[in-house]
Amino acid sequence: MADKKIIAVVGATGAQGGGLVRAIMSDPDGGFTARALTRNVNSPKARELASLGAEVVAADVDDEKSLERAFDGAYGAYCVTFFWEHFSPEKESQHIKNMAAAAKAAGVQHVIWSSLEDTRRWVPLDDDRMPTLMGSYKVPHFDAKGASDHEFPDQGVPTTTLLTSFYWDNLIHFGMGPKEDAEGTMQFTLPMGEGKLPGIAVEDIGRSAYQIFKRGDEFIGKTVGIAGGHLTGDEMAAALTRAYGREVHYNSVDPEIYRGFGFPGAEDLGNMFQFKRDFQEAFCGSRDLDFSRELLPSMQTFEAWLADNADRIPRE
Repeated sequence: MADKKIIAVVGATGAQGGGLVRAIMSDPDGGFTARALTRNVNSPKARELASLGAEVVAADVDDEKSLERAFDGAYGAYCVTFFWEHFSPEKESQHIKNMAAAAKAAGVQHVIWSSLEDTRRWVPLDDDRMPTLMGSYKVPHFDAKGASDHEFPDQGVPTTTLLTSFYWDNLIHFGMGPKEDAEGTMQFTLPMGEGKLPGIAVEDIGRSAYQIFKRGDEFIGKTVGIAGGHLTGDEMAAALTRAYGREVHYNSVDPEIYRGFGFPGAEDLGNMFQFKRDFQEAFCGSRDLDFSRELLPSMQTFEAWLADNADRIPRE
């Protein structure tokens, strides 16, 4: 263990971080070991990671010093934020500053920063194609990340910026799976029109990050994007139909309708899907499928992900 490089993983009990810890610990000859950072070291998920052999330590993104202690002695760090816990882009920005400062103070040699685009580069605040939210954002959970991409390089921390994609796991955990309408028809609803949606199995994000760490300095100073597929709503509905053995229709709604659905974050997500639809070439282009599979040859397709997970998707 002493000769292995330590990767400190922020949010290790979450979706992205958990996948990275599992990828590291399932490769005993890979030269790395995982230090799982979590606020609650006694949670069931934390204990599960400890059972894999990961070092589990307490840290809080609100507490820069706790991050510095947790990063101490680590070769690398995986840094991610948690917008959907607090819905505050300002808090998210502060968390990024804290992680960057802590990585600098601890001398981390390679940070992978999990980011997304600042959509205001394409849709300025005075552009009325989509509403401005929270006074300063178009897609708050994107914009605060993208606007903070400079924080790690500004601290002199060797950094790879990783652009992720829509989690197919959202169909399970975020209520985005098909739903039965009043006539008994299964409807899969997205405000994407005919646009292609880059998506990924969330476990493959952690696996991809591990491959980036294993390739040393190759991606330091670069922005890389990953996806398991670029699929239209019709293509996703067809795959769901095959997986379910029951027809699923794609219900394409206008983003304005989606923004009015009323669940927490509906406006943010409505704007997000509209951005992906309206700027499909740029968004898909930054998540090249050939590169993604070169980086991670086992990258799952939507069909492969459904083969293992279709039974877990709630069918309301």
